[in-house]
Amino acid sequence: MTLRVLSPRARSGAGWLALFGVVCFGFVPVASARITQINITTVESPTFSGASFGAVGAYERIDGTMTGEVDPKDPLNADIVDIGLATKSADGKVGYSADFQILRPVDLANGNHRVIFDLPNRGRATALTTFNDSTSGNNTTTAGSPGNGFLMNGGYTIVEGAWDITAAQGGASFGVTFPIAKNKNGSTITGRATEEFVIDKNATPASEPLTYPAVSADKSQAFLTVRENYGDKPQLVPASGWDYTDSTLTAVKLTSGNFGGPGSFGPTALYEFTYTAKNPLVAGLGFAALRDFATFLRAAKTDDKGVANPLAGNVQRIYTSCVSQPCRTTRDFLLFGFNEAEKTHAKVFDAMLNWIGGGDGIFMNYRFAQPTRTQRQHIARWTPEFQFPFADVAIFDRATGKYGSRLDACRRSSTCPKIFEVNSENEYWSKGGSMLTTDGQGHDLELSSTPGVRYYQLSSLPHGAGTAAGICQQPQNPLGPDQVLRALLVDLDQWVSSGRQPPANRVPSFASHTLAPSLPQSGMGFPHIPGVTYNGILHTGDLWNFGPKFDEGILTVLPPQLLGTPYKIFVPKTDADGNDIAGIRTPDVAVPVATYTGWGLRASAPGDPVPIVDGCDASGQKLLFEETKAERLAAGDPRLSLQERYKDHATYVSLVTAAAQSLESQRLLLGQDVQNYIAAAQAAAVP
Repeated sequence: MTLRVLSPRARSGAGWLALFGVVCFGFVPVASARITQINITTVESPTFSGASFGAVGAYERIDGTMTGEVDPKDPLNADIVDIGLATKSADGKVGYSADFQILRPVDLANGNHRVIFDLPNRGRATALTTFNDSTSGNNTTTAGSPGNGFLMNGGYTIVEGAWDITAAQGGASFGVTFPIAKNKNGSTITGRATEEFVIDKNATPASEPLTYPAVSADKSQAFLTVRENYGDKPQLVPASGWDYTDSTLTAVKLTSGNFGGPGSFGPTALYEFTYTAKNPLVAGLGFAALRDFATFLRAAKTDDKGVANPLAGNVQRIYTSCVSQPCRTTRDFLLFGFNEAEKTHAKVFDAMLNWIGGGDGIFMNYRFAQPTRTQRQHIARWTPEFQFPFADVAIFDRATGKYGSRLDACRRSSTCPKIFEVNSENEYWSKGGSMLTTDGQGHDLELSSTPGVRYYQLSSLPHGAGTAAGICQQPQNPLGPDQVLRALLVDLDQWVSSGRQPPANRVPSFASHTLAPSLPQSGMGFPHIPGVTYNGILHTGDLWNFGPKFDEGILTVLPPQLLGTPYKIFVPKTDADGNDIAGIRTPDVAVPVATYTGWGLRASAPGDPVPIVDGCDASGQKLLFEETKAERLAAGDPRLSLQERYKDHATYVSLVTAAAQSLESQRLLLGQDVQNYIAAAQAAAVP
């Protein structure tokens, strides 16, 4: 008999009792978590204004909601925090509902029988904007624009499956309705919660919402602090200086000035509000919703009422696609063992393509969860996102005394998917991304011990592209990942379908001398550019005390107590231009007209009483080269000018062509994108 080894959270309460029952009575309960009903609300056939895509033909759009149920006594659900305290049906199941959308070929026989299961980011679909360069992606009411048609021409079916409690059901975003946890006697669960209000340059909102309502209007049960930089000491806002906006106790406001005008937040400040909250949602059901909907699409013929599965008999492979927040969800999805289907114990997702998920998990499988939060150097540093295990490689963590990896659960059940972990430079600066491939003490991890995972860094890219400076000191970095991600999707499909090995790992490392501390600047390699501040500030590897019930998913010490900074964080080294040496260097980086960074610094606003030194979150910088040698010498710029680099336009086009074709030969660009790079170079006024 094989026993499932439960995580520390599941070794208490219902999870431990479930395992005890297995040991004593020698059987595993029959798993019954499943999608019980699909309610199809819209069928648009054909969609995309009737466009036809090569040999695949037209596509259709199917919108609806799914209803599911989970058995809280099953060991495969035991890691869902508070699952045993959710309202149950007569037969002891916990129900939920979630939005979905399917974009599929009208004639499924013409498709490639592969599903791109897109995890929405805060309720927003991302697959079409990522792979198809769509400028108006899909939502619950429209298929949007097909963009360049890449996924459709390839015959993929695109599925959106909601999972996030912060995205409400019933709107344009993909949302869920999950139950509220109650005490066993039916009374209201209360507990401490901390919210952060991030106020940026020149912003002065009148109020800020709370994720959960407060228990009482008694202000002695709450307090508000404010600071400008993360490293500043929080200052207590007097109780007379703030209040709840109304009797619902779901938002707060300032009643007197603090870093701004009377009754307004800001400008440029971090406010932390700690209070006693009530009615926690069972947010971890999001993992089950993803697992069970994917399992339904692959294996079911109909729902419980006889409504046909729109993809019945068609699904051969399912690959997750995500951008940022939901990629941290897929990492916890694997950590807690949800890639194992109930009843069949089969693999749920065959592969995962994670873009900018970093090495973190998500603030979801906790009581009073806030999955919309994301840690960066400046924001949300108190959230329980940055936690061991960080990596897919199993190691011993001296800080916590624990041993393990993100993939332990799926390894035990033989359900690990193929994984591409793809990150920008920004994840190293803003999210401690080096923890994914190092031990946090200055040593590379042995990545060959995870043969089912590949690690790629897109050199010099930001987390989110931009152009204007906005809240940052410099113009933002406009570079995006789409061209490389398209090629990587093809590589991932070939790896799963035929066993063809994908391109080798492409990340900075100590062995290649391309990973370093952010300070000193000379050691990291970043040039001294006139007018550009470099202070080396980054997300530090902190360890927090959230209280004695943390392993049960319950935070009782809030704000948490800083225990120290035991993890050393490192960043990619740069060349003399300030562009990353390691990783996948797109033609924009390999044949540059500027320095592109994944990091940036915040700008101060008029009236800021404290100098702003913090990072600019997800943004990077584009720092143009001077046109001529004379101009750069006059400016004191150490970087070569455009005319010194490229003697004429033909030289520039030739170098871009060679860089693009080299990436194509390495299977990191597709032919059409190579031609697009060449055409852009031909149209550019360089030098």
